[in-house]
Amino acid sequence: MSDGKRHRTIPIFMPERACPFRCIYCNQYVITGQGLSLSDDEIIKTIEERLATIGENCETELGFFGGTFTGLPIGEQERMLKIVEPYLSGGKIKSIRLSTRPDYIDKNVIALLKKYGVGTVELGVQSLDDEVLRKTRRGYDSRCVYDAVEMLQKNAIDVGMQMMIGLPGDNKEKSINTARKIIECGATNTRIYPTLVVKNTVLATMYERGEYEPLTLDEAIEITKQIMPMFEEAGVTVLRVGLHPTEGFIKGSDYLAGPFHVSFRELVETAIWRDILEREIQSVQGDNADTVTVTVSPDMVNWAVGYHSANRVFLEERYKRVKFVTDEKMAKRDVKLSIETTKHNEKYRNRG
Repeated sequence: MSDGKRHRTIPIFMPERACPFRCIYCNQYVITGQGLSLSDDEIIKTIEERLATIGENCETELGFFGGTFTGLPIGEQERMLKIVEPYLSGGKIKSIRLSTRPDYIDKNVIALLKKYGVGTVELGVQSLDDEVLRKTRRGYDSRCVYDAVEMLQKNAIDVGMQMMIGLPGDNKEKSINTARKIIECGATNTRIYPTLVVKNTVLATMYERGEYEPLTLDEAIEITKQIMPMFEEAGVTVLRVGLHPTEGFIKGSDYLAGPFHVSFRELVETAIWRDILEREIQSVQGDNADTVTVTVSPDMVNWAVGYHSANRVFLEERYKRVKFVTDEKMAKRDVKLSIETTKHNEKYRNRG
């Protein structure tokens, strides 16, 4: 999609449609908050309602999410794609994106996707460690993922690769290595999901038997805050961090354990900026300074201040006066830290 316009995605959720396996962590009815049915009328209604709320200066795509789209019978795939065709030809929708499994990509599938304007395929990779894939019963190995990526890219279809952290057999090093391999594969976008113990799954049984211990919230933040900058520096767009907070997750009725938080991404962003600010402070000389001014990009100021102003509070423990200002010329993670003493108006440091 071209620069200068806002991007919007109209999501159509298809929980567990055509999934050939029931992975040990998965209950898509709970995760998406929707049932199994997906009629033509429901798809059209969703499209029309969403388009009515989207401004003119937007490029809009439609996304089929939640299930294994390319695992559906070819006729059903074509039926659903044809529903979107008038919106594509009329310019109301720019392209289609869909989620699927890497083992459900072949030449026939790709031919159909190209025919109906699918521009991006998100592969539910979850991990590129073969032991983790085996323990989570994904039904394929890492070689299958690489082959699917190669086929899609050769046919000019952008590839997104979703990953999970905290799966059985996983650890911080393996998660970071999966992120590194996703980058090496040339993915254009990604989603990062901490593993949650959802009710009515094999993983729930393992958890209740003491055979699986989920990440704590702090552990999940620690891993994700290392992974996100890797993707950013490589130009891979991080579309989402953490599962969508459905009512069942918020109330705690749909999951048993794991690092769920309604503002998980905000917590990760806060942690990333806390590290940045700590590094800057440690390099500053001037023990008598009592005022600090933090200059960041306008897009980053909320994260720099922190979730519930956590980073501001951190700075206020050291300085009497804390001020955050924005500069449109600043890059995403750049920061200028200026400290001074109010009494003598003496500036100690100004870092770019």
